[in-house]
Amino acid sequence: MSPFPLSVALVLDHASVTGGAAKVAFDSALGLKRAGHRPIVFAAAGPIDARLIEEGVEVVCLGQHDILNDPSRLGAAARGIWNLEAARRLAALLASLPRGRSLVHVHGWAKALSTSIAGPIAAFGLPAVCSLHEYFLFCPNGGFFNYNTSEVCQLEPMSRACVTTNCDSRSYPQKLWRCARHSAMSRVARLPQVFSDFIVISDLQDGIVRSRLPKGARVHRIPNPIEAHQLGRKSGPASGGFLFVGRIAREKGPLLFAEAARRAGVVPTYVGDGPIREELARRYPEARIVGWKTPEQARAMMRAARALVFPSLWYEVQGLTVTEAKAMGTPVIVSDVCAGREAIDDGESGLWFRSGDPDSLAAALDRLKDDALVEKLSNAAYESYWADPQTPERHVDAIVNLYERMLCRWPGPLPSAASRADLIDEVVHPLRDGADVEEPLDAGAP
Repeated sequence: MSPFPLSVALVLDHASVTGGAAKVAFDSALGLKRAGHRPIVFAAAGPIDARLIEEGVEVVCLGQHDILNDPSRLGAAARGIWNLEAARRLAALLASLPRGRSLVHVHGWAKALSTSIAGPIAAFGLPAVCSLHEYFLFCPNGGFFNYNTSEVCQLEPMSRACVTTNCDSRSYPQKLWRCARHSAMSRVARLPQVFSDFIVISDLQDGIVRSRLPKGARVHRIPNPIEAHQLGRKSGPASGGFLFVGRIAREKGPLLFAEAARRAGVVPTYVGDGPIREELARRYPEARIVGWKTPEQARAMMRAARALVFPSLWYEVQGLTVTEAKAMGTPVIVSDVCAGREAIDDGESGLWFRSGDPDSLAAALDRLKDDALVEKLSNAAYESYWADPQTPERHVDAIVNLYERMLCRWPGPLPSAASRADLIDEVVHPLRDGADVEEPLDAGAP
């Protein structure tokens, strides 16, 4: 237990696991709690993850919809650009934190919270770090990816060419809305400037974002934590087939996997769901789509698989399933455009293939019909992971070490208690006349 506990506001869109960012944030929260610190999860959209409540992690949940699921499209469009309630509640939380041992760690804002979080963070002067789970601070659609051509986008974000290109996953009007949000983020809220430190997850991501960060920002490489048990090498040939685990979305490459599997004469299996599931099932009826499974079930399927296929088409920042598969002793066939390749030694613990090329992926699938090669890659993958495991405990040690360094160099104290109420009023002044807002949900702390 820490003799000098930290108070850490973990800020993100959802209070439940909806993707990798939330999973990492909650694993961090649980680890911080167990180490004797005080994590407070601040989120816009519920429900609240049961693990947080069970372990006594404080949660401030606004009980809002995220942008995609808000029944009021007009309200979603407005709140997605500037969420006034999020600013008010975050200001109140930061005002309550003790001086000298408190920080803000942002894991996500683009799906519900909006860029309005910048005001409270800047006003209260707490050390603030942002984990870059995607690219919304730099690119309007968050991925440097053209969803209509299924290719990595090389255009300069917010240039004339960018704004006039329909790269959005839904429509061009949606792209224009994203550009408006990006302008609010960079020119009005100036969100990137409120962070002194940024966490990247891979060398690929570091190379993409470093030149785009505010001058003087510090960049730290901290891998995401992996939950895995040391099961030992696999005892024989894999009993399963070729497996995809994750969101069935265009940028993840599920259609590419299906086409390559058809050419290689193998049946692809998908654990997950997503916006193009129906298209996948219609175009490739031979594909086996089993939907989302519990973490235990997914890990069991991964352990049994001949190989995990990670066909991502975009600059995926890490790809947790790649590392999880290695921990299980399962080789990975990975796209050479994403950061997942950094965890795989081509020909040693898995295979690389040319991104977007179904013939290249089909050739890799053909190679792994060889039981001897699968066994060789499996053993190497297992040994490689467990030689330097990315455990939740090691992850928490790394982020606490970063927090301590941030606190040591932070120049000044928080505002006095007398001025905090004025600051709350100032950063959310549109609400100071007593606008009627729905009471948020709070859970966790007594």
